Amino acid sequence: MNKLKSCLVAFALAVAACAGWAQDKVVYHIDNAATQGLKGLRNVRNHLDTDPAAKIIVVTHAEGVDLLMEGAKAPDGTEFAPLVSALRSRGVAFEVCEITLKNRGLKKDQFIQEADFTPSGVVRLAKLQHEGYAYIKP
Repeated sequence: MNKLKSCLVAFALAVAACAGWAQDKVVYHIDNAATQGLKGLRNVRNHLDTDPAAKIIVVTHAEGVDLLMEGAKAPDGTEFAPLVSALRSRGVAFEVCEITLKNRGLKKDQFIQEADFTPSGVVRLAKLQHEGYAYIKP
């Protein structure tokens, strides 16, 4: 009976470990909203359509933060905010580099409510990759 109990415990631990592996972790890097914004948001949507359990973080810096600003639009006139909001409702996190805010004289209240902030976009990218996140730059 003791062997059976040990086998069941080992099996349960193995199943739990596999469940942790099943969730992909991905960071999308946006540093230019005009050239990467729509493409990046579509990539994220397609990623989730194929792998709904994926954990996705979008990190923006430089001109990429424009993606998350109030009233921001792609060159073709498409508004970013509704697309970001739809992805946020699916669990995607969106982060803005605070160094960029300082360098460009921007304020946090200029950004949509879905935006979170990180002290440094490039440091955040490096740390996420160290934590096992796959890196994608659309």
